Amino acid sequence: MKNIYLLALALLFAGAGYSQADYKKMPSLGFQFFYNDFQTAADLRANGLSQVLNDKQWYRTKRMSPGLALTYQKGLTNQIDFSAIAGASFLRYPVAGNMVTSGPENLLVDVVASANFKLLSDKYYVNPYLTVGAGASKYKGYFAAFAPVGLGVQIKLVQDIYLQLASQYRIPVTENAAYHLNHSIGLVAPVKKRPAPAPVEVKVVIVDRDGDGVVDSLDRCPDVVGLADLMGCPDRDADGIADDDDKCPDVAGLAKYGGCPIPDTDGDGINDEEDKCPNDKGYARYQGCPIPDTDGDGVNDEEDKCPTRPGPESNMGCPVIAKEVIDKINFAAKNVFFTTGSAKLMAKSNKSLDEVAALMKADESLQMQIDGHTDSQGSDELNQALSEKRANAVKDYLISKGIMASRLNATGYGETKPIADNKTAAGRAKNRRTEMTVRNY
Repeated sequence: MKNIYLLALALLFAGAGYSQADYKKMPSLGFQFFYNDFQTAADLRANGLSQVLNDKQWYRTKRMSPGLALTYQKGLTNQIDFSAIAGASFLRYPVAGNMVTSGPENLLVDVVASANFKLLSDKYYVNPYLTVGAGASKYKGYFAAFAPVGLGVQIKLVQDIYLQLASQYRIPVTENAAYHLNHSIGLVAPVKKRPAPAPVEVKVVIVDRDGDGVVDSLDRCPDVVGLADLMGCPDRDADGIADDDDKCPDVAGLAKYGGCPIPDTDGDGINDEEDKCPNDKGYARYQGCPIPDTDGDGVNDEEDKCPTRPGPESNMGCPVIAKEVIDKINFAAKNVFFTTGSAKLMAKSNKSLDEVAALMKADESLQMQIDGHTDSQGSDELNQALSEKRANAVKDYLISKGIMASRLNATGYGETKPIADNKTAAGRAKNRRTEMTVRNY
């Protein structure tokens, strides 16, 4: 054992002396597939190497137990790598003094730390190496230590990614360990990219009178501090146009306007490139145009309740409802009658409400507000409920005549809006009423 470590130390110094350029292995992770071979190791000890080679059994996989391992490697020098391997396999492991060699296979876990002494640096595609290290294992509660020594070859697939083939002879250090061979094949790849080589510093003597970083031979303005992008000329407004070429050198602009800002001909705050009406003041929400008046009635669309139907400003831009229509509806409202104390329409109300329905069918722009009112007889709660029911009774009748519900709105006000004195019978009769107000917006 002592001789083995002396050999490894000698190779370490030999490798360190051989290294020239700095090309150490990057920190790398990988995996291995391996075979553990206890039988051939026992044959070697019992019969010697020549007999094992003559028997031609050392490479038979049926004598071996497969396993998998994870690896970590890092270059210590160009030709010496640190390697850590954690592996596991299922097998029957011979434990000294216990002879655990029969029964079902169990899990053997081992960890190996070693140094790989390479003949060449990782720049080369094929690189033989010697490995020496220390290892520990656990099998069914038995812990053991061993010393692995072996040979391997590293094959570079692409930069910093390697295929590695190795064989180790694992020598027991503690009594629970057993001599065995370990043959492996695996891949390792770096966990980060190799840093680029430092650039070679080249000192060049340059002439730059204004000290702006642009050499005089390329500087259009060699005596004025300027910008490299503008061939050494200044740009006070930072619009990317040299002051000598800028018609507005103190205001940022565009090249197609000679370095000046985009114009705004109508002065509405919207530049001509975005203004669809560049000669008329307008608004951003209309892309620089004035507020439109679709129906041309003099009421702009934002204030016009009927933007597609002409009408006066006094009626919110909607057509004026004919006085005859309003009079007929007001007359009809005065001829709506209910059974006393209920919301049931009396039959004599039908003619008036049928005329209202006909007027609304003739002009589908008409909408109606129906209000129900009562006198002060009875409680506030009952009067309020009654007025709502009566207003909705009128609404329901008109709906039954083909008027859409969305054109009708019914509200009850109870006794809250009297138009006459509730102390007299005549006044109370006036207060018991239904009002119908028509509009077209």
